[in-house]
Amino acid sequence: MTGTATAEYTPPKALRLVGSAMDAYLSIFVSGRSAPLLSKSKPVRRSGFDFPVVIDRIERVAEDVAALTLSSPSGGQLPRWRPGSHVDVLLPSGAQRQYSLCGNPGDPFRYRIAVRRLPGGIASAEIHRDLEPGDRLSLRGPRNAFEYVAAPSYLFIGGGIGITPILPMVRAAALSGARWRLIYLGRSRASMPFIDELVAMNPDAVAVRPDDEYGTPDIAQLLDSAEPGAAVYVCGPTPVLDAANRHAFAANPTGSLHSERFSAAPVLDGREFDLTLARSGRTIRVAADEPALAAIRREVPAAVYSCQQGFCGTCKIAVLSGEVDHRGRALPDAERATHMLTCVSRAAGDSLTLDL
Repeated sequence: MTGTATAEYTPPKALRLVGSAMDAYLSIFVSGRSAPLLSKSKPVRRSGFDFPVVIDRIERVAEDVAALTLSSPSGGQLPRWRPGSHVDVLLPSGAQRQYSLCGNPGDPFRYRIAVRRLPGGIASAEIHRDLEPGDRLSLRGPRNAFEYVAAPSYLFIGGGIGITPILPMVRAAALSGARWRLIYLGRSRASMPFIDELVAMNPDAVAVRPDDEYGTPDIAQLLDSAEPGAAVYVCGPTPVLDAANRHAFAANPTGSLHSERFSAAPVLDGREFDLTLARSGRTIRVAADEPALAAIRREVPAAVYSCQQGFCGTCKIAVLSGEVDHRGRALPDAERATHMLTCVSRAAGDSLTLDL
């Protein structure tokens, strides 16, 4: 058997220089004595984002709506935010809720949130009843799942307390000189916060339409007022959001729809299942159209939750037995076999047992 001799490969000069530089980098920054100082570890942070704030002012801005102005206890700057952002508010009782930032993103020293007192609402009752100027709270965030995007024009539809994430967007559009229009819906003028502040931005661009004056809004008709290619932002009660999702494309096929819910989305394609709370031994029945979280709170009213939409992860709980129908976005793949988000996820079978 004969073979062919192969000449030894010699890399070109440029490649040899790159190799030499890489070797030098590794010897200094990876294996050298000074590597720990020059290349400090930067692990992904999964906690430690809480920061304190003090309540500067509490204003009653509408029926059952309180606006809280917050600042740093040190007087320093707060984390920056963009329109559409929210923060997690950790209350003295241990309750935790998410509230949209509705102040001015250009003010680095103050946040503003607005809280409507809800019937049976534990956190909203605490805020309205117990908190006073000078009290301290902890915040986490800001985070943004409702991004304000650049667009040729805007149509904003805010319903009730859903005006809070919309307000900074309106301010941004007005300051940028963009074409925009706001349709503000609510039960009555007395129940709708920030009317005067919004109208002052451009009286001709703001339509205030309380139900007791105009009747139930026709969302499809309102969407027809959007300019072609407009970005349409909607935040409000579930019927308003559902109608916007049904009609937005037909009304504005070249535009975009952006929406945010303040309450749990309706359960679709659900079925009943049993939920056993391992620590108490109690088994509860979850209805086909009921979130697991709602069933849990009948037995454990203090169960923690926040967004009710499956993206914040506050309601995560360990699953001891049973298969989960995951419907949220916050759980990494590594946790899906052992945990669930009770606000949106359900049993894939007939039952689940939770470490609760």
